[in-house]
Amino acid sequence: MTPFDDLTLLRDFVQIVESGSISAAARTLKVPQPSLSRHLRVLEDSCGAALLRRDTHGMCLTEAGHRLLADARVMLALADEAALRLHAEQAALHGHLRLFATIDFGQFTVSRLIGRFLQAHPGVTAELGYTNRPATMIQEGYDAGVVVGELTDDSVVARPAGKVVRYVVAAPQLSTRQPVAHGPEDLRSWPWLALAGAQFGGSRSVTLTAPKLKPQTIAIAPVMVSEGVTSLREAARAGVGVVVLPDWLAREDLLAGRLVRVLPQWNAPELPVHVIYPGQRHLPARVRAFVEFAVTYMTTEMHANG
Repeated sequence: MTPFDDLTLLRDFVQIVESGSISAAARTLKVPQPSLSRHLRVLEDSCGAALLRRDTHGMCLTEAGHRLLADARVMLALADEAALRLHAEQAALHGHLRLFATIDFGQFTVSRLIGRFLQAHPGVTAELGYTNRPATMIQEGYDAGVVVGELTDDSVVARPAGKVVRYVVAAPQLSTRQPVAHGPEDLRSWPWLALAGAQFGGSRSVTLTAPKLKPQTIAIAPVMVSEGVTSLREAARAGVGVVVLPDWLAREDLLAGRLVRVLPQWNAPELPVHVIYPGQRHLPARVRAFVEFAVTYMTTEMHANG
């Protein structure tokens, strides 16, 4: 062992010298005096020389003590500077983020979220993957994800981040060709488009809710099933079928008249949005910052669009 293997011993030695006594240094460091005396003996043993002389008149440095004091102060200053640089780098956020999101929702809303985060933290870079099957993404090394739908992975930490409003829409030309719908049961015979994935409600039935009425579930036999909700919107616009779409995707087409609400008093159940990340204690600063940013951004976005 060398005198420089343990910075704690060096810090204790410098504090003893600057305090003028072991007892005064112990009070400053808030450690027992016997512990500080033991640390000094360990340091002297590693030096192979006495560092302090103590008598009835007080304490003074030996020649070896003078040399070690100068070197210790330089080493401790360098260590403190390195710690400050590391803290500053973490505070400024540097590094790469591997992120994933639900298909379509990721291309629209999550892409804007990541863009805002990168503008706020120019030292960070990111890659974004899309999946409607997020259960293995964390195991594959991704840092965090923003997902829509019921969660299927119990191994992650999930932060609620809003809800997606959904309703039934169709092209105007399809609506005029079908029997008038007075309630969900009347839609059973309509051609349906459906989103694959049990976390979104499944593709074999549709549940609709209305204020002060009991929820109703109808069985459907879709003419088209897709993993991407944008492709379902395109098929709906072409008049292929009726479909449940999220408000964030259908709103512009409704305003433009390319789609119309079917049974506008009825909605599909809202889907939860979560920001998920590994359930480990020490996340990198950039990941922690992204999670907090994403939860705030998504909650605000969902509230504004709700």
